[in-house]
Amino acid sequence: MAEQMIMKKVMIVAMLLCGMMTETAAQKLNQRQRRERMDSALAARYYKTPYDTNYVVRPVGRLTLKLRANQTGCTFHAKGTVNDIYSKADLSTSHKTTISLGASYRGIGLGLAINPAKLKGIYKDYEFNFNYYSSRLSIDASYQRSTTLSGDIERNGQQHLESGDVTLKVLNLAGYYTFNHRHFSFPAAFTQSYVQLRSAGSWLVGFSYQGGSIRTNDELRAKNPNAPDVRIDVGHFGIGGGYGYNLVLGKKWLLHFSALPSFVVYNRNKFTVNGERKKAKRMRFNMLFNERAAVVYNFSPRFFAGATLVMNNSVFDDDVVVVNQNKWRARAFLGLRL
Repeated sequence: MAEQMIMKKVMIVAMLLCGMMTETAAQKLNQRQRRERMDSALAARYYKTPYDTNYVVRPVGRLTLKLRANQTGCTFHAKGTVNDIYSKADLSTSHKTTISLGASYRGIGLGLAINPAKLKGIYKDYEFNFNYYSSRLSIDASYQRSTTLSGDIERNGQQHLESGDVTLKVLNLAGYYTFNHRHFSFPAAFTQSYVQLRSAGSWLVGFSYQGGSIRTNDELRAKNPNAPDVRIDVGHFGIGGGYGYNLVLGKKWLLHFSALPSFVVYNRNKFTVNGERKKAKRMRFNMLFNERAAVVYNFSPRFFAGATLVMNNSVFDDDVVVVNQNKWRARAFLGLRL
């Protein structure tokens, strides 16, 4: 009788273990099936290209890894006459250098950037960049806050400004629409999520905005009580058109250049010195320029490298206020497709 009881307990335990193993196997099967369905959905979306595949195709592999080195800089020039006294500012930020690692799976990407100077406490500025490139619409946006601006301010004599004397806040925004969107690809040059097979170009139409402010800090007046309290407010909105071209050399090289000049149709430029303000005319036709350049070299279908350059420039000349801003970002990258 005791042996029968033991056998029954063993059988019950064995049945429970079998049930648990079956349930675990079923869960793993369901998880694998969900992953496969999700991957199939991503693949269908990824390979549903809006391009003519004789010109632009998706690259090989599901996963793309990229190591990138980035550097940005900004220069600012302004002049005007306030209270019958001529004032001029020529300033520039220190260059920001970052190292970033990016990963993209079926078109969904994630990146991590490190600024070595910021880790050491040397660089205290911050900058946010957003870039979106599709077959028809492309957007570049950047916001920077900097206290490393340095240079010269001229008002009743020239005064040199050190890092920390001035605060800069600047926003740059540009949007493009690509007319020849079946044959010409911005992503092929700037994100490498597509491959341009044949040379093609396109006319572009879009808008540009460049705005921000520069103001002297209390630290400057603490060092020099006679230093003027200066504030420069800038805001340009422009509409224009341009052209972009992807040149394919052989099967390995891609060279890109595009430019979008815009006419300023509205501005809010102001120059304030010690509380006295001068404003530019709201409707004053001047120019904004957005330029892009890129080179991509494909060692093989899986290995590639290259560099890109994006620039935003403003040329605003008014009887009261003259403003010139130049913002740029350069990037070098090395990539692997798996």
